[in-house]
Amino acid sequence: MARPVMITGQKVALHLREALLVQRGGLIEWVPVCLAIGIGLYFSLKFEPTMTLIAAAAGLGLCLAGLAWRVNEAFSPLIAALVLVLCGALLAAQRAHSVAGPVLGFRYYGPIEGRVVALDRSASDAVRVTLDQVRLDDVVPWRTPTRVRISLHGDAALGPQPVPGARVMSTGHLSPPGGPVEPGGFDFQRHAWFKSLGAVGYTRVPVLTAAPPDDSRWSLIVFRVRMAISAHVRAVLPGDVGGFAAAVTTGDRSGISQDALDDLRASNTAHLLAISGLHMGLLSALIFGVVRGGLAAIPYTALHWPNRKIAAVAALGVAAFYLAMSGGNIATERAFIMVAVALIALLMDRRALSLRAVAMAAIIVLILRPEALLSPGFQMSFAATTALVAVFGWMRDGQIQIGPAWAQGLVGVFLASAISGLATAPVGAAHFNTVSNYGLLANLLSVPLMGVLIIPAAVLAALLAPFGLDWVGLELMGLGLQWTLGVADYTANLPGAQRFVTGPQTFVLPMITLGALFCLLWRGRPRFAGLIVAALGLGLWQVAERPALLIADTGALVGVLTQDGRALSRARGAGFVAQNWLENDGDGVSQSSAAERWRDAGSPPRWHSMDVGLVRVLHGTGKRAAAEPPPCKVGQILVTNTPLGTPPGPCDVFDPVRLRKTGAVALVHTDKGLALRTARDVSGDRMWTAWSK
Repeated sequence: MARPVMITGQKVALHLREALLVQRGGLIEWVPVCLAIGIGLYFSLKFEPTMTLIAAAAGLGLCLAGLAWRVNEAFSPLIAALVLVLCGALLAAQRAHSVAGPVLGFRYYGPIEGRVVALDRSASDAVRVTLDQVRLDDVVPWRTPTRVRISLHGDAALGPQPVPGARVMSTGHLSPPGGPVEPGGFDFQRHAWFKSLGAVGYTRVPVLTAAPPDDSRWSLIVFRVRMAISAHVRAVLPGDVGGFAAAVTTGDRSGISQDALDDLRASNTAHLLAISGLHMGLLSALIFGVVRGGLAAIPYTALHWPNRKIAAVAALGVAAFYLAMSGGNIATERAFIMVAVALIALLMDRRALSLRAVAMAAIIVLILRPEALLSPGFQMSFAATTALVAVFGWMRDGQIQIGPAWAQGLVGVFLASAISGLATAPVGAAHFNTVSNYGLLANLLSVPLMGVLIIPAAVLAALLAPFGLDWVGLELMGLGLQWTLGVADYTANLPGAQRFVTGPQTFVLPMITLGALFCLLWRGRPRFAGLIVAALGLGLWQVAERPALLIADTGALVGVLTQDGRALSRARGAGFVAQNWLENDGDGVSQSSAAERWRDAGSPPRWHSMDVGLVRVLHGTGKRAAAEPPPCKVGQILVTNTPLGTPPGPCDVFDPVRLRKTGAVALVHTDKGLALRTARDVSGDRMWTAWSK
């Protein structure tokens, strides 16, 4: 009986060896995948690895790397893959420790002083100011956050906008970055940690300039120049058109209204705002084409100079300048790296657009900023780029042409929009819980203008600026942007423009991504197994169950899932939490409409109650409600946003004191019935979490 098993085992090993040998030419494409798996594993841990564990992982990686040189060449890539997974986890750990900084451990009200290093706009349309070199009253320096971000409301919003690089002061409220709005939700604490944000808050007091801009740092000089260009652009092109133009040229989105942003998101054209691969690629291609065409028009340079390489160097220089002028955020850095890899490939006489080039760009981004893996920008950008390069490469190698020769430009735009839209749809739906039904139409009507009119007009404006004629290019640019905004407004207001979808489980998007990557990168028939994995992920998404009960981490809001959708305990207040809950449910109603679903089960004044199965939840807000809590029984849940003294009965009490230890709370369906799950249970205790002891 042993011999057949041995023969079968030998056959399996032989087939595996042959399959692995076929992959030898494309192993570089798997490097970022392995790094990403390691990074994802690090961030999924529920505990912070100790330095001893990190050192042990590094030692294991070295041992495996040594072993990879000794095993059969067919199987060495498997060991190399394990080494790369460990490298990804170690890169993420190193990055998390390198950005470590103080986090405010309490609610603060008082003087706030610091240097302006960033300006943007919040989801509520308020201007936000990020400060470094922070000083807080009665807070010792070693406990003062490296950076804080404050939103300007009231008189602060009506006053003059803070000057980039200037030292400013105001009086406002600060608090630690909040945790997930629900267990397993978006972790703002982690997001803030990697941005060195130790506190967030707001002020209603005018922001005063304490000292003029500091010109000692190059980054601040660039920041001031960017904001000056943005202000000039918005002066020439007022309104949302100017705000759009400023966003495209300098990365400053503070000039575009929330209504315009909502239309762009609903029409799936919001990506045109971000200085991403589209803008960087179009600009580089324009400069490359102009320089190469100009040199080719001169007989001597056409015959004696390496015009292609000179054009690539010129395009790379302009792309680097665009990176500096755009603020150098993660999306723009990612776009620049991808363009730089393609241009350097041209300089080395290699194919510019290939999966190998995309892999190199992803490797560089993941090494520099491992946390970027978790951002929707990284995921959508590389999903679109990988799909486009793979499909168009397959068409090129197979000499496949769709439609007549004269229509290839139009066919290319249509295919590019359709492929990128299909590739990014699961990512967008998972992060933003919406699908734009007319996104393809809106992109077909808008994206071509970026290459034909908007980007060339921006270059023309830059060339004419020294002569005071930049308004010519800006006016032309404004025509294209006005059309884009009009298309977004039209498609966003069509019936059924948006479809809301339920948020998936945490493992669904990685399943879909890995399945799709296996299908694209693996060589041989087994690649189609990736489609099965991706389809399984999509199927599991469809059966995802939402929590029966949600409790905000402040105790200010409670949400109960009913047959009509989630019922909210309040029509106003905790709006950000309410919006996220409803979006994750795939429910597009407003908070006030969701509050009308609440069916009170009979409560004393200032308290609301509702039944969740056999569990009754009671919710009260404010000091008066906390002063007169209703009696409660075993099996009931009492929630309040004000600390309670003595519990009014043997019920489960969630007040701010307890919620600071647990974070947001959910009541979920399990095989044994309803069970409580907290944000701390899901997120664990990491260096960026700030749970109370």
